[in-house]
Amino acid sequence: MAALRARAPAGSALMAVVKADAYGHGVRWTVPELRDTADWLGVACLQEALQVRQFAPKLPVLILGPALPEERLQVAREGFFPVVSNFEEAAAYSQCSGSVPVAVHLAVDTGMGRIGVWETEAAALARAIQKLPGVRLAGVGSHFPSADEDVDLTLGQSVRFEALVREMRAQSLVEGPAHIANSAGMILFPNCAGELFRAGLTLFGCSPRPEFQEALKPVLTWKTRVTLVREVAAGRGVSYGSTYVTPAAMRIATLAVGYADGFRRHLSGREAAVLIGGRRCAVLGRVTMDQILVDVSGLEGVEVGSEVVLLGTQGGEALWVSEMAERAGTIPWDIFTGIGPRVVRAAAE
Repeated sequence: MAALRARAPAGSALMAVVKADAYGHGVRWTVPELRDTADWLGVACLQEALQVRQFAPKLPVLILGPALPEERLQVAREGFFPVVSNFEEAAAYSQCSGSVPVAVHLAVDTGMGRIGVWETEAAALARAIQKLPGVRLAGVGSHFPSADEDVDLTLGQSVRFEALVREMRAQSLVEGPAHIANSAGMILFPNCAGELFRAGLTLFGCSPRPEFQEALKPVLTWKTRVTLVREVAAGRGVSYGSTYVTPAAMRIATLAVGYADGFRRHLSGREAAVLIGGRRCAVLGRVTMDQILVDVSGLEGVEVGSEVVLLGTQGGEALWVSEMAERAGTIPWDIFTGIGPRVVRAAAE
């Protein structure tokens, strides 16, 4: 959080986005570490909001996705901050209010094309919502779709959003924070519009752009263990389909991890590696549901029970999520959130 605050303008607030079980890291361990340093928590749905409140009861929680009709009453009663994209959603929350108005954030679509009112219609919608009893506009937000890829698009969004917020505040239509920047926005456009910055991937020490990775420290290490070591003769097929055939006699270790755990099948045949004894060991053949096979030829001391690092550091070597994602043809967010429930989470000492 210290590195993120250093990038944000003075006086701005930080939202820790901990949706998807804190990006696969585990809310149970992550949120208690954030409750004294974050200003807000961001989640995707009511279920997640209820979960994170157990560990940070005093932090305001913004539900970033639309609530289902049957969830709105509980959202209101629990005091969570929902987003609304249209008048119908706001009117429904008006019917849910009690002695305290429901504080909603207006979602504005400035280019993401996912949720939110079109930016050209946002001020008019805000005026209509302002007339509803039992509802108050406590914030306004948007989202960058390509902050790590398209500078011109992102700058244009930021300028238009800033102008919209200025117009809305001039008419006293919104009273709370404006927010548009995600992790990439914070890093690349620290002076973009808004007073609230939503940190997701960077929160866990992973930069969406490699040139900023040195400023961050990944907080997750993913490990498994060796379950079997075998001497394999030349000419033997390895794993399903025999897509890899041993070119010579090899020593091959079986590891207790597979695509059911989030070690992607797309890593098959992509020069993926793991760390054993501080050395990179190549993944051989196809990744299976529960096991992978790696080359430990010439590596001394490998035996049943030996520690294996799938993501993280060991000795002088490192395997970062960005490398795994690139080899699997996906993105770090997908890798983190795809780590399955069989993988035991634990806080490091």
